[in-house]
Amino acid sequence: MSKRIKRNIKKYIIITIVAALYGAGTSLFLSPNDLVPGGITGVSMILSRFLPLSTGAIFMIINIPIMAVALYKFGWKFIISTFYAITCVSIFTDIFAIFPAVTNEPLLAVFMGDIMIAFAIGMVFRCGATTGGADIIVKLLRLKYPHIKTGKLFMMFDISVVALAGFLFHNIDASLYAFIGIFAMSAVMDMVLYGQDEAIMVYIISEMSELLAEKLMVDVDAGVTFLTGRGAYSRKEKDVILCVVRKNIYPKVEEAIKDTDPHAFMIVTHANEIYGEGYKDIFANKV
Repeated sequence: MSKRIKRNIKKYIIITIVAALYGAGTSLFLSPNDLVPGGITGVSMILSRFLPLSTGAIFMIINIPIMAVALYKFGWKFIISTFYAITCVSIFTDIFAIFPAVTNEPLLAVFMGDIMIAFAIGMVFRCGATTGGADIIVKLLRLKYPHIKTGKLFMMFDISVVALAGFLFHNIDASLYAFIGIFAMSAVMDMVLYGQDEAIMVYIISEMSELLAEKLMVDVDAGVTFLTGRGAYSRKEKDVILCVVRKNIYPKVEEAIKDTDPHAFMIVTHANEIYGEGYKDIFANKV
């Protein structure tokens, strides 16, 4: 119980810090320069120009129906942490809006603002939550299209919002800068979530292999394969667990192993190319 409480405290501290980073990126770099970041934040920024409401307040309002869908799909545990993240982003966005822009150079503003937002979204995702809005929409799309990287889905959604902003604000230059930021945002987000590699491959040798495999499949929702091994010294046969997961899931695998068998022998390596269900389609990628 104490471990779980500590993990939750750490999780919410991280969410609070990166939500502040998100709000700063929006209000200190992007919004003052009419640089729309895309997503629901971008939509909120556009609407704030036409409604007597702040960007943060609109962001919170738009997220209410999206949260209702997320509750149905992902349950209360996901909703609680996501609602906290949305609230923090909304508050910090309005707090930082009080201060003047850090820079009025569009290229610097778009890179700094979008990189800060992308890093924040990626970290919140790693905590098992989202910052609402497009994050939840992307999470829903990932259920149907798990082989498409999160950053790419965000990019498609963001391009639509940025194009709309360019039309409504009559500022083509700002939209072109925003398009540059979208690509930077996509790259940073995928780096935070997946690192340089597609996945992590883990070999586990444990005296509690059956229990550990069950925990990985149920708690982590990871695919597990038993390989047959034999100790060279003892000559005893034993099961070797092979588990391949996306990089952002690996900390959960590590936690499951520690909780089940802290004496397990583990080999961890990077898997650059993964083909099969839930990963890449070998035929589609060859086209």
